[in-house]
Amino acid sequence: MIRTAKQKLSWLSAIAAILLTTQALGTTTAEQNKFLFPEQRHEKIGELITQFIQNSHYMHISVDDELSSRVMDVYIESLDRNRMYLLESDVKYFDAYRHELDDIVKSKPLDPVFEVFEVYQTRVRERLKFALTQLETEPDYETEQEYVFDRSESPWASSSAELDEIWRQRVVNDALNLALEDESWEKIRDVLTSRYKGFLKRLDQVNNDDVFERFMNAFAHALDPHSSYLSPRNSEEYRIQMSLSYFGIGASLQTEDDFVKIVGIIPGGPAAIDGKLKPNDRITGVGQGLEGEVQDVIGWRLDDVVDLIRGPADSVVRLEIIPADALPGSPKKVISLTRDQVKLEEQAAKSEIVKIPRDGREWSVGVIDVPSFYRDYRALSNGDKNYTSTTKDVKRLIAELEEQGIDGLVIDLRGNGGGHLTEATALSGLFIDNGPVVQLRNANGRISRLDDPDPVARVSYNGPLAVLVDRFSASASEIFAAAIQDYERGVIVGQQTFGKGTVQNLYSLDQYLRPEGDKGFGQLTLTIGKYYRVTGESTQHRGVNPDIALPSGIDAELVGESVRDSALPWDTVQTTRFRAGQPLDSTIQSLTVRHAERSKADPNYQYQVDMIRAAEEIRSQKTISLNINARRAERQADLEKRLKRENERRQALNLEPLTSLDEIDVDDLPDVMLDQAAGIVADMATIRQVPPNPEHTAQVKP
Repeated sequence: MIRTAKQKLSWLSAIAAILLTTQALGTTTAEQNKFLFPEQRHEKIGELITQFIQNSHYMHISVDDELSSRVMDVYIESLDRNRMYLLESDVKYFDAYRHELDDIVKSKPLDPVFEVFEVYQTRVRERLKFALTQLETEPDYETEQEYVFDRSESPWASSSAELDEIWRQRVVNDALNLALEDESWEKIRDVLTSRYKGFLKRLDQVNNDDVFERFMNAFAHALDPHSSYLSPRNSEEYRIQMSLSYFGIGASLQTEDDFVKIVGIIPGGPAAIDGKLKPNDRITGVGQGLEGEVQDVIGWRLDDVVDLIRGPADSVVRLEIIPADALPGSPKKVISLTRDQVKLEEQAAKSEIVKIPRDGREWSVGVIDVPSFYRDYRALSNGDKNYTSTTKDVKRLIAELEEQGIDGLVIDLRGNGGGHLTEATALSGLFIDNGPVVQLRNANGRISRLDDPDPVARVSYNGPLAVLVDRFSASASEIFAAAIQDYERGVIVGQQTFGKGTVQNLYSLDQYLRPEGDKGFGQLTLTIGKYYRVTGESTQHRGVNPDIALPSGIDAELVGESVRDSALPWDTVQTTRFRAGQPLDSTIQSLTVRHAERSKADPNYQYQVDMIRAAEEIRSQKTISLNINARRAERQADLEKRLKRENERRQALNLEPLTSLDEIDVDDLPDVMLDQAAGIVADMATIRQVPPNPEHTAQVKP
């Protein structure tokens, strides 16, 4: 689409009007003079990435007007997901570029991308300047209004006056959250002034690479959720994290709206060992040491928050967080973590034995926790036969557990986001005789089969087996769980897995473009293939469905591949030949009946179900009262409900009741999913004592 001179003049007039409005609100000359613009190397990167997409992406996506339209939607959402800054007129004007982005990224100047960002940046300044004016007087905390904190599906504001009202309510809510902590108005005003001014300062620190990276990520995410682009600075950050040569808390972070959110917990890191920090928790403040003042980080850049969290080894960092399942406006939690390197030995698989009283005897169920699929390739390449690997560790642990006389085994893959594919196939080989484990189809349609890498080795364990999974079990975890299920080797219990069945390749763009000065070109991660089960079904999108479902606090409507708009679809390829064990259908039916009956009388199970139901109610809320008395009453009611649920559980277990939730020791709370999985394995052991039906023979599946 080519702009007419009249359209271009209209655009420039709109920009001028926005800048004048901002100047009236107090924008400094320095802010006005800081213009962001595309650099020549950005155009080279765009052209190269376009070539990679067209030649190597799994879906053979055409970089055309249809993709351009999707990119525009993703780009706008990345800028203003909660619709708090841009006006309806802005978004409509951006439509003039809707079908130009494909041409722009191929060979044309990237000026429109930066123009869109400039409008967004100006609107953000307007909103924050307005927010600062609202701090001149203390808000009324006894209004009967409701604040809509989730505007992601609301219409765009039609006027600045409408946005003013939205932001007036936001400022009241921000102040009210602090007032509920019994802070004085002077302290509240200082905190919010610092927060809003800090946001403005960081907005003016955005550079050309930041804008280009945001747009190219929108471009990549329009293809699928796992393709991405990293600028030179963030490429180096990625390299540091992958080398684990830094001291931190062992958590992956991302920004969402004005918050930094916990995306995942790295196995073996301080956060994983401590166990209190959870995915989807939001960080609101960071403090240094046991006594250092907690610095408000709402609205900060991600890299600035990361810099605060990192620090010297053995030093303490305190995170002020809003828990993922907290009622809006609930008190914040403070978690103290000691910085350390992510330790390989802490990533390693671990074992324990759970005792299950049943039928007049005590059954011993072994549990092996596999936090990731790891392999020390450096030691392996150096000829070290004692290199660390998931499969070697699990094989050793199985032998140790069998020496102690276990009656069954649980492989716990909860929270295991994957790792080395070789380890997933090798681990499967410990439980199946031999044969294929997974199929891989590349962008050219070629299908390769990955088999048990050690087919002559004997099975390490052939007793009752359950694989415990949840929504955070992904990628390699899904390959292993699917193989166990397809071979009828064991039962899968827990929650539907994540559904990541795609393969990515990382391209360092510095290898393809000639350097310009000291600036690099960053890196591209591109989806190039998909995984398929031996049955021919993809693990993509659908994941692995458990044979027996268990209650989980992870909301599958918020987490998982299926909730991502650009996720690649589920499909099938031809079944490969494999030899399955005896059918488990009747066994699973029997186990399900026993589990259902047992769970009815299990106070811990019912407590878990009640907690999940309460969390779902909280997550369904889109608005919150701006009345301090109503908020206090709501908070108190929530605390009383939680205490009541806990004491009902304790009463059923003949434990002393509590007078406050502060008395709860998190380490003493039951692991309901693990207890249920162990109980199911104990059931399998009892069923196994009954001679099998002679007609149930091993099956060869085409």
